[in-house]
Amino acid sequence: QVQLEESGGGLVQPGGSLRLSCAASGNIFRVNVMGWYRQAPGKERELVAAITSTGSTNYADSVKGRFTISRDNAKNTVYLQMNNLKPEDTAVYSCNGNIITSTGILSPYWGQGTQVTVSS
Repeated sequence: QVQLEESGGGLVQPGGSLRLSCAASGNIFRVNVMGWYRQAPGKERELVAAITSTGSTNYADSVKGRFTISRDNAKNTVYLQMNNLKPEDTAVYSCNGNIITSTGILSPYWGQGTQVTVSS
């Protein structure tokens, strides 16, 4: 079994900052790409940012220059630093990891999601 546990969501005013964390635990051999997705009410889920095990990153155009994704491979943890938050960033943010278990099976895993609300 593999679990992804997120933390760090909440309510913040426009222009503020939040840092999300997502820790993978369980029967893990290797964690490949990790990413953050978000889904706002009435909208489809979208990729926010992703990072490979070697540190290559990819961002949605809407968050470039404001969000930074990073990871700690020793802790199987990925972070999302969100600065200059805007009301349109309001969504449920979910962590995703492509993980190889000790049995050699590669599968995608998801966290439970954390709410980020940007409002004055």
